[in-house]
Amino acid sequence: MLRLFLLALALCLSLPAGAQAQSLQPILQTHADEVLKPGRRSVDVVLVDLVASGLPQVVPFLEAWRDREIVQRDEDGQFFRRKGGELIDLDTAVVAGPAAGTKLTEARPNGGVRRAISEALVQFQLSDPDIGKRRAAVDAIARSMDASQLGPLTAAIETETDPELKRVKSRLAGMLGALFASTPDGRVAAINALSGDLSVDVRAVLNTILSTQDDVAKELPEGANIARILKPGTDLTPQQAYARLSAAGLAPALVTQSDIRAALIAHIDGGMVGGMPVAALDNDAGRAAAYDALAADGVVPPRVSAEAEAEAIESHVFFQRYAEADPAVTDAARSVLNGIETRVSFSQAADLGLDALSLASIYFLAAIGLAITFGVMGVINMAHGEFIMMGAYTGFVVQQFVPDYTVSIIIALPLAFALTFGAGVAMERLVIRHLYHRPLETLLATFGISIALQQLAKNIFGTQARPLTSPGWLDGALVINDVIAISYIRIAIFVLALMFLALILLVLNRTRLGLEVRAVTQNPGMAASMGINPDRINMLTFGLGSGIAGIAGVAIGLYAKVTSEMGADYIVQSFMTVVVGGVGNVWGTLAGASMIGFLQKGIEWLNPSNTLAAQTYMILFIILFIQFRPKGIVALKGRAAAD
Repeated sequence: MLRLFLLALALCLSLPAGAQAQSLQPILQTHADEVLKPGRRSVDVVLVDLVASGLPQVVPFLEAWRDREIVQRDEDGQFFRRKGGELIDLDTAVVAGPAAGTKLTEARPNGGVRRAISEALVQFQLSDPDIGKRRAAVDAIARSMDASQLGPLTAAIETETDPELKRVKSRLAGMLGALFASTPDGRVAAINALSGDLSVDVRAVLNTILSTQDDVAKELPEGANIARILKPGTDLTPQQAYARLSAAGLAPALVTQSDIRAALIAHIDGGMVGGMPVAALDNDAGRAAAYDALAADGVVPPRVSAEAEAEAIESHVFFQRYAEADPAVTDAARSVLNGIETRVSFSQAADLGLDALSLASIYFLAAIGLAITFGVMGVINMAHGEFIMMGAYTGFVVQQFVPDYTVSIIIALPLAFALTFGAGVAMERLVIRHLYHRPLETLLATFGISIALQQLAKNIFGTQARPLTSPGWLDGALVINDVIAISYIRIAIFVLALMFLALILLVLNRTRLGLEVRAVTQNPGMAASMGINPDRINMLTFGLGSGIAGIAGVAIGLYAKVTSEMGADYIVQSFMTVVVGGVGNVWGTLAGASMIGFLQKGIEWLNPSNTLAAQTYMILFIILFIQFRPKGIVALKGRAAAD
């Protein structure tokens, strides 16, 4: 500790007298023996003089010394750095001659000395002009968390020019101050300054201060910083309590059955042991009596009776004491840690909510097209997931021709809508229109189309997952604090879901097509009598729902894998979203997506190790929910609600 203190002091003061020296050789000659054969104590003086000199060549010398490259030329006692078969001058860094043919004595610092040299180098690097070296020095201090680094680190904060690195230095100095400040008041102030930091390493520092050790005594020791008093029977079992007494030497050890057996076997003499024949030792009572006889003769330690065990436990106090002796420090650490853990709990809940909201937006994008087709037409389209897959592959193909990922996504979104809109219209005209009011046949037909589209995608793109790369501005995540973070891609998907919600509401409520769709949804017969062509509306509606699925595929492809089976990952959730929210209702789809997204994330949080079980529980919950609200969260109004 003396060496480390002197190093820190020398670095902070940078003595002017030493700074006037121009060469390392006088310092090295003064400590020649310590340089060649340094020890953990003798290296202190050398390091302090080197640091105090303020010479720029000190850092290269320390690096070479640490790496065992320093040698002394025997003829004149001068020190050099040996590298690549050449002798390098320590002051000018130029080649002074070949190493071969010259009598040299090597400096051989041991492991402890090399660690001391490394610590001195870290202190130099804290103020190095190279920001990379300053960052490396801060990282080294963060790994070691040594008291000797507090002074140099604090001194280096004021001269730091990089704002982010200055913040890191200040934060690290606060943690070191909480652990190693010279006064209790200084430590308490440093601990209180950490109250707004939710990071894991700050919590680790506070937990280090609050570390405890188990203890037992006749009575609580005066002046001890007691963390907790343990009550036998509640906090400790009687066996655990007595074991602690025995380990502390406050009570004799219990004699176990195996101890009795071993003792009896060791003292058999002529078929007798403890005055009893061996044949009589076939039960616990007989063995105990023989052992007690041996104990009465002083051959073995006596057994501890249950009464003596209970009395020993009753006459002692069991407690945990803090390793930190100052109660003011531990009280401050406990108060700050409790506040941080409370904020962490709220932050974890908020982070879980953001994840659930992100998942809900993905489900909404995947299900909104299905909600339109299923709600208006009553068609169970099992190929809806494949329209999502087609949209994702459209984005992949566009990126093969447009290398700018931002431009490619802008092109892919309308192109995916047009492609899947056309595919949806073709599917409705060729297949669906012939199967209206025949739900089983429609389900089987669309399921067959789903398989065919998957196989077609495999034939074209193969079975390997294809990358749909997001633009660079979507890389990374929005970090609110050390607990709450959400990726920019998920934010973009959430914004896209909001845009689609607004667009669909605008189309349904402010356009003629929307008016006709709502009319056909609520009462197809009356809509037809008013001059609306339900057949045309069904075609456009199916195409619109399919086109929206294509756009959803581009968005989902930025987040998930793009394969021929990707649609199957979302078809079940899409149907659940539509049914739970309310068939044929945009707001119902939004409510259903929110409910399923939050429910799934909540179940996964309760059972994080088994996502399959979480999905099973979610489906069971939805089945129960539908039993009580069969028309969904937001039910249709009008005659369609009775169908």
